[in-house]
Amino acid sequence: MSNSTCSPKIGLALGSGASRGWSHIGVIKALLREGIEPDIVCGTSVGAIIGGSYVAGNLMDLEKWVLSSTRTDVLRFFDIKFSQSGFVDTDRLSWFLHSYVASEEQRIEDLPQKFAAVSTNLDTGREVWFEEGGLADAVRASMALPGLFPAVRNDQRWLVDGGLVNPVPVNVCRALGADIVIAVNLNSGVIGKHNNGIRDPVPENDLGVLSNLKQQAREYSNSIFPNRDEKDAAPGLFYAIANSVAIVQDRITRSRLAGDPADILLSPQLAHIGMLEFHRATEAIREGESCVESSLAEIRRVMAM
Repeated sequence: MSNSTCSPKIGLALGSGASRGWSHIGVIKALLREGIEPDIVCGTSVGAIIGGSYVAGNLMDLEKWVLSSTRTDVLRFFDIKFSQSGFVDTDRLSWFLHSYVASEEQRIEDLPQKFAAVSTNLDTGREVWFEEGGLADAVRASMALPGLFPAVRNDQRWLVDGGLVNPVPVNVCRALGADIVIAVNLNSGVIGKHNNGIRDPVPENDLGVLSNLKQQAREYSNSIFPNRDEKDAAPGLFYAIANSVAIVQDRITRSRLAGDPADILLSPQLAHIGMLEFHRATEAIREGESCVESSLAEIRRVMAM
């Protein structure tokens, strides 16, 4: 579809959802195959990662990386660096962002399409939109999931994951001038369906012994993935954090989409993929493509209006 001055401006709102966000790659690929190129891209959390990588021209490289990532690679990425501010090594995070999303020099205002990333002001609870400045910095603030990644300091405020206040940023697309908004909700039908817990390690000694704390934390990092053989196992730390956020996001998404619905709502079926199962990119990307393909009649109808 041509993006001439006579065509409606298309906005793409990419929602939060941790590892399920790899499906955004499939959504974008399928839309582009149909000639639908968004003029405006807004993302929250993993949606900001994928959206930022796309507008920066790095989506193909990111896709290759996620498709090659194994379970072991994911465990290594989430290897704990014990600190007061977050568990995941921020050096590794910076490497990822600058390698597959945007260079340190890339700025939002210089991108070929309008872009915004959504974050949350930790003190006020209000959403923060990044419409200018460093692209990698904006994405990092948008994905700062409490407990996993440290909060980001920006303009005398602490920022955390945008999914806590605006999981699917439809309103941001409209504010940036979109006439038609295509939204991708990753949390549709997820709550209550992916119930496989992550088994916590059972320490032989008192959990309160401070000398064992770092070792226990490292053991948690090796308990990221669901234990599918023990459905009654207690949830691990990472699972508890990720799914607690997913519950909040599900409720907020329903409320916000009811008040400000997208013109086209895509809801990939991703309940079978755990929030931190980043090694299952092939399935997620395929589902993103399938979701677009099954919605083509509705997409074409809306585009023709």
